Amino acid sequence: MSWNFGDLLEGIEAKLPGEAPALIHEERVLSWPEYARRSNNLASALVARGARPDDKLAFYMRNGTEYMETIGAAFKARLVHVNVNFRYRDEELLYIFDNSDARFVVFAPEFRDRVEAIRGRCKKVERWIELGGEARGFAESYEALSADGGGQPLALERSGQDLVFMYTGGTTGMPKAVMWRHEDLWGAIGGGTTIPANRGSAPKSPAEHIANVAAWGSGPRQLVACPLMHGTGLFSAIASFVGGGCIATLGGSHFDAAHLLDRVEQHRLNSVVIVGDAFARPILDALDANPDRWDLSSLKVMISSGVMWSREVKQGLLRHHPQMALADLFGSSEAIGFGSSITRAKGESKTARFEIGERCRVFSEDRDEIVPGSGEPGYIARSGFIPLGYYKDPEKTEKTFPTIGGTRWSIPGDWCRVEADGTITLLGRGSACINTGGEKVYPEEVEETLKLHPDVADALVFGTPHPRFGQAVTAVVQLQDGRAFAERDAEEEVLRAHVGERLASYKAPRRILAVPRMFRAPNGKADYAAARAFAEGKASSEG
Repeated sequence: MSWNFGDLLEGIEAKLPGEAPALIHEERVLSWPEYARRSNNLASALVARGARPDDKLAFYMRNGTEYMETIGAAFKARLVHVNVNFRYRDEELLYIFDNSDARFVVFAPEFRDRVEAIRGRCKKVERWIELGGEARGFAESYEALSADGGGQPLALERSGQDLVFMYTGGTTGMPKAVMWRHEDLWGAIGGGTTIPANRGSAPKSPAEHIANVAAWGSGPRQLVACPLMHGTGLFSAIASFVGGGCIATLGGSHFDAAHLLDRVEQHRLNSVVIVGDAFARPILDALDANPDRWDLSSLKVMISSGVMWSREVKQGLLRHHPQMALADLFGSSEAIGFGSSITRAKGESKTARFEIGERCRVFSEDRDEIVPGSGEPGYIARSGFIPLGYYKDPEKTEKTFPTIGGTRWSIPGDWCRVEADGTITLLGRGSACINTGGEKVYPEEVEETLKLHPDVADALVFGTPHPRFGQAVTAVVQLQDGRAFAERDAEEEVLRAHVGERLASYKAPRRILAVPRMFRAPNGKADYAAARAFAEGKASSEG
């Protein structure tokens, strides 16, 4: 039996009502027949241009109908999705394109100048496809490829072994591509149990799933507010889409909570996917400022994963809309389903407290299972439907996906405490990796960039608490000759701009402090705990 997303999409496309919406982006609504025609045309065009099964297709774009059209085309043509963070700068983009072995890149016009600057160095990329209607120079027109043709399905035999790549920051080093087989990802996202058409049961075959969707009809309408280029957004969208659901997305380059609420009301959306307080707090602020502005009666559930979603914000949201449920899911690009916390108006939940998922355990550093209620922290682990590992990185694969007691586990590095009642409390990553609004930042990368500035002799970078983003990137620098900032705000901005010119903007420190001597042991090892305590003390004293 082969669970392949391309097969599932082709099956349900032929069964859903012609007027059923597949995609919504702002005012544009694309029906399932339109989606089928356009994604089939794009898949056929890629195959005609030499695309072969297992070739890598890079997605360099923001949310929109094109992302889901292209993911469908990739599934149908047996191509491997490669997510590209649209905030990346030149060297970061070059790394992703080269490391992934991408042969095809679909990119948005807003990124054309950056593509122009690097394409001569992208030796493995053979075709560049630009969103929009014009074919300009080196790039072909996406609109022409998706609009031209009869829209017939491809005559391909697919496999559950086909891959989806999800590049993730992990904990150390450069981003790594997590390799998910279709059949494992299908199992990890519930095996069909979360899809309304299956009524809570796992279908025994793709044919049974397709028949269930045909009998049910059009599925729920889900707004993916977070980027599709991250695991939370993409995996949530896939889970809903292959069940006949409709995926809605927002335009613009910055999150606007009022705009999100407008679209929920306008399109009668049923669920919203966010990333913790980074999205939820602005939504709550908008509702507090305009409590009677929106009709949210269609909204049944708000789903979050990837960063802290505080109890206080959840309670505030439920004050405005007590009929909805808040689903806080604990997972990562390397494993889905570590735990969950469902909050409703009638009930309580604690920040970062989760019911542990099926096939999950918590292990100590010595690989012993943690005893509930012992107070001892450990690493959360999951077996069963997990990825193959990291692309082209067997050493890190062996470390993150070890075999313990004859069972293969995914252990991305999240520390937990197992409570006496069996629930788990998330403590955070056991490394120095910073999670700011769902984006992972490697301290070493920012440190080395800061030290490229002629005024900086040394630097340490770490995360400090932030009310909206969970963590804020914070730096302590030692300037040449050990001097302090002459004008703190001005010199901080110079160094922040220096980082922002070389790395994605979210990696630039929100706060930079100068010290006469860096926090290091005699052997040169960084003392991050002391540096963090210093920064938090400064923040407290400054109010």
